[in-house]
Order: sequence, then C-alpha cells, then structure tokens
Amino acid sequence: MQIEERRQQVALFRYSLIRPLVDPELSAAERGALVRALSSVDHLGPDDRRVEVSAPTLRRWLRAWRAGGFAALVPEVRDQPTRTQAVILEQAEVLKREAPGRTAAQVARALAEAGVGTVSARTLQRHFARLGLVGSQVAQPKVFGRFEMTEFGALWTGDGLHGPAVAGRKTVLCAFIDDWSRAVPGWRWGHAEDTVRLEAALRRGLESRGIPEKCFVDNGSAFVSAPFNRTLAVLGIAIAHSRPRQPASRGKIERFLCATRRPAASPAQPGGTRREVLGSVG
Repeated sequence: MQIEERRQQVALFRYSLIRPLVDPELSAAERGALVRALSSVDHLGPDDRRVEVSAPTLRRWLRAWRAGGFAALVPEVRDQPTRTQAVILEQAEVLKREAPGRTAAQVARALAEAGVGTVSARTLQRHFARLGLVGSQVAQPKVFGRFEMTEFGALWTGDGLHGPAVAGRKTVLCAFIDDWSRAVPGWRWGHAEDTVRLEAALRRGLESRGIPEKCFVDNGSAFVSAPFNRTLAVLGIAIAHSRPRQPASRGKIERFLCATRRPAASPAQPGGTRREVLGSVG
C-alpha cells in the first residue's frame, strides 16, 4: 500500500467511526454516550488489525471533520528519514510477497544469512504494515434477519447486473434501490462495472432524489474503490459492505436485478418483459 493510499484509508477509517456522531438530532448526552460506547470496544483498522480509539481522539476527529470535512481527517505526511537502507526494505518486500506466511523475524533472519543486511523484526513489521502486507483476521459470519428502513433516503442498496451482449459487447447495469420505498433513484447501463459507471448511477440518484444517509453495497472492485468511498465520505454518506458470498443481505436489489433478467411474460408467467421493467424505472 503506497503512502497516499494508506492516508486515504486511514481517513476513511476515521470517518466511519465518527459518522454516527454527526447526526444533528443527537443531544449532547446521547453523543457523549455514543462516544463512550465506541471507545469501549476495538475496531477493525485500515491495516486489518483490531485497534482501540480513545474518547478524546474521537472528539478530536469530530472537531476536525466539522472544521474541514473529509480532507481534515487525512493524516499529515511526516518527513521522518529512515535509517534502514532501501535495498534491505526492497528485498524484504520481495521475500514477504513470495511467501505471505513468513513472519518479520523470519524475513530479517533470511536477509542477514543472505548477506543483504541486518534489520530488526519490528522495523520490518512497520514496513509490511505500510505496504498492506499483514494478515487479516477472519470474522465470524453474521446472521441477517429481515429489516426495513422507516423513511425514504435512509438507506440505498447498490449492486451491478451483467446483462445481455449488445453488438458483441457485454452490458452491465449499475443501480441503487431505496430500502423503504423500493424506488430505484439511480441507475446506469454501461459496458463495464467500474467506478465511472457506478458514480454515474449514483449521480443520477443524487440529482433526482437528493443525498441518502447510507449506502449498502457488496465488495466488488468498483464498490470498494477509493474514489467511490471518498465520494461518499465527502457527501457525508455512510457506507456499509455486505459479507462476501452473502447476497441475501442485499435481497431487495437482488430481486430487482432478477426482474431485469426475466424473459417476456406468458399467460402462465405473470410479470413484464425486461424492457417494461426498466421502462418503469427510467
């Protein structure tokens, strides 16, 4: 992970923690209780490690966000010269990528035995963390029950559908559905499921229905991309990702997308054609 990318990931992590605190309907007592609750448990940090965040730190991040928005949460770059030669760190990265299971101590020992140089395991641990070469903790899968929001705009769920080929090229539908009304405020057909088409679908929804409070999406490359997540953060939209291989949690958007796959209706098969379904959306 490059330095700039890591700074953005840290900012997104900070924003995800303070996002519940910016609710204008919270009283001072309610906000204080929420701060204490957040500081009493650990959280999955940007390096896939569990971290604890103190109450004063949460309040400091909240003040920074109120003063400067998402950009104020991006950590500053500190000019701190390294004492370890670049060639040692480069060779350490090569060894780690070759066998991700190698520990920092094993890599340090291998470098010393090969005559590359000596370096402490702690230094390599910090270096691997900056590169994102750390092991992730496997969380237990959640059990999803039925849920529904109580008003429009409280939650938009987004997903993509790979549709039929047109002129020899595949087509992809990116869409967002409102959890309460089942309306589809934003959608966009394209030839790829990427950030450009995804943000075009979101923009259409924002222009027609305003800014939602939260977006619930899967873990596709477009949905986890830094540009898309920064867009939501700048707009003040909270984001949640479903667990991999658990599409049931996004059942409402999945049912809508299944409707677009439905063939032409017959007397024994109620429902509209794909054209009729999409026509009702547009």
